[in-house]
Amino acid sequence: METGGGQSAKKQRLDLVLASPAPVKQEMLVLMHEAGEIVPAIQAPTKEAHLGLTVLQCHFCSRPLKPPVHQCNAGHLACGDCRGERPGNERQCQKCERGGGFDVHNTAMDAVVSAATVECAHDGCGLFITYHKLQDHQDACPFAPCKCPVPGCGFEGPPQTLPHHLTDVHPMPVQTIQYGKVLQLQVPVSEPRRLLFAEEDERVFLVVGGALGPSAPIAVSVVCIRAGASPPPHYTAKVWVNGPPSAVNGRVNTVRAEIEVTSTKEPDVLVVEELMTFLAVPPKMLAWDGPSRSRMVWLRIRIDKTSS
Repeated sequence: METGGGQSAKKQRLDLVLASPAPVKQEMLVLMHEAGEIVPAIQAPTKEAHLGLTVLQCHFCSRPLKPPVHQCNAGHLACGDCRGERPGNERQCQKCERGGGFDVHNTAMDAVVSAATVECAHDGCGLFITYHKLQDHQDACPFAPCKCPVPGCGFEGPPQTLPHHLTDVHPMPVQTIQYGKVLQLQVPVSEPRRLLFAEEDERVFLVVGGALGPSAPIAVSVVCIRAGASPPPHYTAKVWVNGPPSAVNGRVNTVRAEIEVTSTKEPDVLVVEELMTFLAVPPKMLAWDGPSRSRMVWLRIRIDKTSS
């Protein structure tokens, strides 16, 4: 099975960045904030230390500790969410004989868990993220591995690698798009998938289609291949098909749809009729390709970036 840009092995230790009294050069670090934005921040002089991951895990949920951190009389730790959500009789520490509650707010550990960072495991990312925010970051990371849109392929890699993979391995065409401009596509009904690549921000989109039933309309939609929890930007797609001119008056009928583009990291199992919005193209509006005598959807599509 081919691999490319997949997730590296899970780290078993934590890089802890703490203020240091030593004369260390001040550095510019990149942090991931809770809202998902990446912002530069000047940090005080720092020094690295290494801790086992279990040191900063909650006694109740075994997930990374996050402020406010509380402790029992013996020093065992719990995150504020778990302590607050549990009934009073379940707030007792089960790790020590004293069985006390987690009643002491450990402000020192608040500072530690706020300073502890770990590198994102997705190849190509390279950001160091506050440990208790790591899962949120990885769920939305632009380098989170996604599957090849060809069913049964098995390739996984960052979305940016998919155009090269398809060009090298599969016959699926890859089209370059510009936001706000109309692209015309000829999509065979028998192979209703096309990959679109936006060079502006290296986003990858998939045009996907499928018959809704025998002699029924053909459904066509657009999705963005990226982590499902991806933050902005978001996108809309205007999709339309012009039918053949009427033999009576030359009038051209048009069907169109405006689609809020959703995200998926598993385009290989995507079923178009299960999407929230799609364009239904009546059979009479399909064209015929002369040499191959196959039915075609003459599709026009415009993708717009709605937020950044």
